[in-house]
Amino acid sequence: MNDLPKAAFVPQLAIPHGTRSLEFYKNAFGAIETKHLTDEDGSIHVSEMFIDGAMVHFHEESFDGSRFSPEKYKGVTTTIGLMVADADAVMARAVAAGAKVISPATSYDYGYRQGLIVDPLGHYWLIEMIIEIPSEIIK
Repeated sequence: MNDLPKAAFVPQLAIPHGTRSLEFYKNAFGAIETKHLTDEDGSIHVSEMFIDGAMVHFHEESFDGSRFSPEKYKGVTTTIGLMVADADAVMARAVAAGAKVISPATSYDYGYRQGLIVDPLGHYWLIEMIIEIPSEIIK
């Protein structure tokens, strides 16, 4: 029990009812699925994945109208930031897996290189890497 982190952000992304595959996340980000629950029709109810040690959950939309997939309203309320070692390589892999580029990877004066993609289920991912570590962090 002492090995558990004190806190961790675990995004839960809503997926449309009837979703049968989350292969995009495995192909694009090297995600490893650790849990998978299906509905009676064989569609995905819940999936737990890890992307380079970071957990993310996928859960079908709620019937009570409190959780929506981006597809439902053609928009998102959250962008998932994925900090990686090589933003260009991860973006290229994601595009090859089916993502669309919203904005290409660009280096910014605040020390990040970032690009924005949208995955096949409509979720926005800000693929980013640190290109300059602020001096106050280096000790």
